Amino acid sequence: MDKIETIRAFVAVAQEGSFTGAGRRLGLSTKLVSKYVQQLESQLQTQLFNRTTRSVSLTDVGAAYLERSRPLLEQMDELDSLVRERQTALSGPIRLTAPTGFGSTKLVQALIPFLKENPDVELDMKLTDNRVALVEEGFDLAVRIGALRDSTLIAKKLSDMELVLCAAPDYLDRHGRPSAPEALSTHVCLVDNNQVELNVWRFFSRDQEHVVRLHGAVQTNSPGALARMAIGGLGITLAPYYAIEDELENGRLERVLPDYRTSVFGLYALYPPNRHLTRRVRALIDHLSSSF
Repeated sequence: MDKIETIRAFVAVAQEGSFTGAGRRLGLSTKLVSKYVQQLESQLQTQLFNRTTRSVSLTDVGAAYLERSRPLLEQMDELDSLVRERQTALSGPIRLTAPTGFGSTKLVQALIPFLKENPDVELDMKLTDNRVALVEEGFDLAVRIGALRDSTLIAKKLSDMELVLCAAPDYLDRHGRPSAPEALSTHVCLVDNNQVELNVWRFFSRDQEHVVRLHGAVQTNSPGALARMAIGGLGITLAPYYAIEDELENGRLERVLPDYRTSVFGLYALYPPNRHLTRRVRALIDHLSSSF
């Protein structure tokens, strides 16, 4: 039995958290994946997983083995890719994660020409508004918006992301249009709880900063949900421009305090520092940088 294949099965089980999920990823039966892992444990004379009827988790030895075996597989995959690509075509898998709203709209629009030009690239994209552990879950790349919290990742800035304060005209007709940031304290504010400073909005006029602390705010981790709540007349929101661009143009949302600048978030591509970037991942990062 090929030692590399047994290690590949082990890594897939660790990343998926199940033998069934690993089988789906590798295109193998659950029984064969289990056989590979048992063979590896027999060769190493140690137990790599704690198994119950409901879950599969790494032992301490298994976690240490995963940390050292993943780079080995990446180097093998890169070597195979270099041979297949023959330095001309891009091919092979890319595992990418991104926020749901941005990923399903602007990111997809940017990915379409890249995938058309490189039909042998196999994209596996996970969209979620929860933070994803890139290394532990086996992702090559993450696209994220906002202040970066994970200093262990390498970040390449793709563009600035404008934030726009807005509300439905109907809401503003009923509750009034704020003339200064401080007036927001009397309004219902719809807040993205992915922000580093929860319930704090910052505005700038000339050289002056206005820090607004929000009270009784509605919170969610989805900019798309914030936009829909604002359209429904629930309150005022500070949302990324991509999420409300169409609504501003068709008049369903209206800019609030247009004379004040808001904070600007960054759009970033992130990847683990200890991971050798394949040629296809480097090409995708360059493409996204150019697109945005």
